[in-house]
Amino acid sequence: MVAHTKLKNPHYTRAIFSGGCFWCMVEPFETKEGIISVLSGYTGGDTPHPTYEQVGGGYTGHTEAVEIIFDIRIIQYLDLVTLYFQLTDPTDALGQMADRGSQYRPVIYVLDNKQREVAERFKQQLIDSKMYKRPIVTAIEPANTFWPAENFHQQFYKNNPKRYAKIKRARKQFLFFQHLKLRLRHFIKR
Repeated sequence: MVAHTKLKNPHYTRAIFSGGCFWCMVEPFETKEGIISVLSGYTGGDTPHPTYEQVGGGYTGHTEAVEIIFDIRIIQYLDLVTLYFQLTDPTDALGQMADRGSQYRPVIYVLDNKQREVAERFKQQLIDSKMYKRPIVTAIEPANTFWPAENFHQQFYKNNPKRYAKIKRARKQFLFFQHLKLRLRHFIKR
């Protein structure tokens, strides 16, 4: 965790995403070339130093999120936003898959106007595509303090491979069928 926060390089920048349980958000990003570090944590609320129990109980206004440090010479913010929308249901403001509650809502936390522009443009393209029957509700909000989660939650997919495999399988099945419905809907419209 300390190593993540001390990563300094003029070619490194950060991205913060919330989209359901942070356990499922780390591995897809971390395994991409150009990703330097991914940290699970909490952001978007008002409580300083929130705990997993507080956030999970919905008492803080925070979401479970991931902070990604990436090398802009290798991977671009647009690539991360594109992957983010593949990992989440942008039509569900009340959580993601089995993770229910505002602490699991889909949010792109932007650090500057350039990130906001990229995220808003991508979201608008998704809306314009009319692929989804329901409205796109993924929020785009200014980033604020990112509070690292407890050590147990870091690198969950590596430290708890069997448990993570079950969670990942359920999430992949849900997203597969959702994307299949979208492709069929788009094909029928043509």
